[in-house]
Amino acid sequence: MNVYHLRIDPRKIKLLEHNARYMKHEEFNRLVANIKKDGKLTSTPFLYFEDSEYLCLSGNHRTRASIEAGLDEIDCLATDTPLTEEQKIAIQLSHNAITGQDDPATLKELYEKILDTELKKYSGLDDKTLELLDKFGTFSISEANLRFQTLSMVFLPDDLEAAKQVIAQAIEVNKSSDETWLARMSAYDQWLDSQEVASSAHNVKNVATAVDLILKVFERNVGQLSEAWIDSGNDKNWVPIESVIGRNKIPTGSAKVIRKALDKMAGRGDITTSNFWQGLEYLCADYLAGE
Repeated sequence: MNVYHLRIDPRKIKLLEHNARYMKHEEFNRLVANIKKDGKLTSTPFLYFEDSEYLCLSGNHRTRASIEAGLDEIDCLATDTPLTEEQKIAIQLSHNAITGQDDPATLKELYEKILDTELKKYSGLDDKTLELLDKFGTFSISEANLRFQTLSMVFLPDDLEAAKQVIAQAIEVNKSSDETWLARMSAYDQWLDSQEVASSAHNVKNVATAVDLILKVFERNVGQLSEAWIDSGNDKNWVPIESVIGRNKIPTGSAKVIRKALDKMAGRGDITTSNFWQGLEYLCADYLAGE
């Protein structure tokens, strides 16, 4: 195999679509920090040149981390020797077998694509790993077999009520949805980043406290959700009133005045009790007309 050295912009490297190797969020952040400190990669990714592009067979996380760290170029080893799909997978698994952790599902999928016995040996998987793969099964995701893992968080009474209100609001906004969505891994990473920033800013270690801080930031900025509809040009959509006036409390006396006016409008038949928002619209329209 012809192997050579090159320096390349990591953004021009094509990453693997199916990579058995995974890295925990905190480990990846630590890798990025180390690369920023060193100003370079201390171990080289291995690339395969084909169809005018470089595919990263080994070092996908290092390549991603170098991009995150802002490196313009990184040192790599590469080969342009023609390789079959089995050979590329075997190289990928052999490098992964040296250190780190693999996702069993992806590892099993990739390993089963190798038909050549010698390449299976080359992949470097030991008997213990192969025994694990034999016991591992996969299934399709559907409402019938989708399993959930429960995460328990402890809130103080006042914090719990605040959290319940925000969650109830989120449910109300999305109650018309008839589909089930799974978040992308990038969204999960973004959530962890938000939690880390909230924890660091307030110097707290408790996850529930960090979640409460994030929810409070949402409450203070819920009015910014109006950006989603204010210029949409579609006046038939329904939007949460919090995105109009925010989650603001008003004095009891003011609340009584507003409620009395709305009750009076409903009593005259101008609005219905189930559409009090129409009364607010009428009052605001009259105010604007008097400008």
